[in-house]
Amino acid sequence: MVTVLKIIAIGIGATLTMDIWAYILSIFNIKSLDYRLVGRWIGSMTKGKFKHDKIIHTTPFPNESLIGWIAHYFIGIAFVFLLVLIYGTEWIENPTLQPALFIGLLTTIAPFFLMQPSFGFGIAGSKLPEPNIARLKSIITHFIYGLGIYIASLGSSKLTEFL
Repeated sequence: MVTVLKIIAIGIGATLTMDIWAYILSIFNIKSLDYRLVGRWIGSMTKGKFKHDKIIHTTPFPNESLIGWIAHYFIGIAFVFLLVLIYGTEWIENPTLQPALFIGLLTTIAPFFLMQPSFGFGIAGSKLPEPNIARLKSIITHFIYGLGIYIASLGSSKLTEFL
């Protein structure tokens, strides 16, 4: 049970790190993913629509922003569970940087091959106005998420030692 709680805490911390990065970018007018679109996508799934020509033209779904943000954090937690499946629970007790960064970068598979095509943006954002910039931003953001996994896991380990 303690391990599950640590995984959840690490997932929240890593996702929060990613959000802090997005906030810093927003200060410089650099846009990141609008989680309303994630909520709209999930909401549309309840109506049997999984793929959009352009999700920005799809009718907004009630509470899509809240749904998107909740999904964002659940996904962040789920990827930490993936890390533990690959590297084992001992990684949580003795975290190292490389597995965290690997998982962070591995998570770019989700936006490149699932979300962006489903949103009508093409594989790896190929239909976006500046696909290479979108790809680079996604890779950097997911690298930051991986860094967040490591930082949150260190915090979790130190907290456990303290308690």
